[in-house]
Amino acid sequence: MSLEIDSNEIEEDKDDWQWRIIKKVAFSFDAEHMHELAILLLRLKSLTITKDLDGGSIARDPVLFKNVMGLKFKNPVGLAAGFDVDGECIPALQALGFGFIEVGGITEYPQAGNAKPRIFRLPNDSAIINRLNFYNKGAFRLRKRLTYLREKDKIFIPIGINLGKSNVSLIDNVPKEYLSTFKSIYDVADYVTINISCPNTEGLARYQTAQSLGSLLDTVCNFNETLPKKVPLLLKLGPDLSNEEAMACAEIALDYRLEGLVISNTTTKRAGLSTTTDFGSGGLSGLPLFESSTQLLRCVAKDYGDRLVLIGSGGIMDGAKALEKINAGADLLQVYTGLIYGGPNFVINLLHYLRTYYFT
Repeated sequence: MSLEIDSNEIEEDKDDWQWRIIKKVAFSFDAEHMHELAILLLRLKSLTITKDLDGGSIARDPVLFKNVMGLKFKNPVGLAAGFDVDGECIPALQALGFGFIEVGGITEYPQAGNAKPRIFRLPNDSAIINRLNFYNKGAFRLRKRLTYLREKDKIFIPIGINLGKSNVSLIDNVPKEYLSTFKSIYDVADYVTINISCPNTEGLARYQTAQSLGSLLDTVCNFNETLPKKVPLLLKLGPDLSNEEAMACAEIALDYRLEGLVISNTTTKRAGLSTTTDFGSGGLSGLPLFESSTQLLRCVAKDYGDRLVLIGSGGIMDGAKALEKINAGADLLQVYTGLIYGGPNFVINLLHYLRTYYFT
């Protein structure tokens, strides 16, 4: 394997220099194996963490504080669902500077997801393709983990839970299935995201249409209304919706008194990639997703930005892209692929940029 280091890539910052070498090595191995190793290392690190970052960290700078959905976000940069699916390394991820973390997508019962290989890096495009399809250890395991962390006072930021569809359920049973999963975890979540846009789950995109979305929200929202303390609910939309379809989903979200939208999930489109290898089906994330997801965010924000909380996700690979999302109407941000390419200092670097160019 080739581990050549381009001297032009080595910057003056020592931590960045170290990460570039680590990334060269890590990217020479299978993507999912490296993800599993990262989760293991973060789990071990989590055992040593007993307190939040101190007030001297930029991640806890009061100027970055956001108060939305009735929740207190110490900064606006969050981790998207799909990285720490089962909530196994939340303390260590908090220490990287995140202002909130979304775990999942979770299903009521454990499932293995699609066959491997199912994660592919596209370094020339700063992108990833995955077709994991909601692999997870189930809602009971996640509930147990979050309960433990809360009892031990190891959670210092809002934790969201992303709901997904199991591979064995019929598409018509999604409302009932999501309700059952929601009942299993609602009281250990600070907010819940109803994922109706995973491109790896056959038929799920049907719930991004007005008729089917209404039937799903009827089920989950009616139960939520009976709770002594309602859980903030969000919808996660796909980037391949038309402007009109996204606006229709936003209107329905308002009708059902949801708190907001996550815009967006991964895309099935491959236009404009410099990578010529055909990795097959799956959701594309990273830089190629930025334009379409930001355009959709901007469109929805124009009419609904003052009535719905909008979380901008998709293609945030540096501070400038994070700022573009905010200027497009995002109240909060979520990253995933940027963390894979940017390394452990990625969140802190984003926050430094935002504090310099936006929060001043």
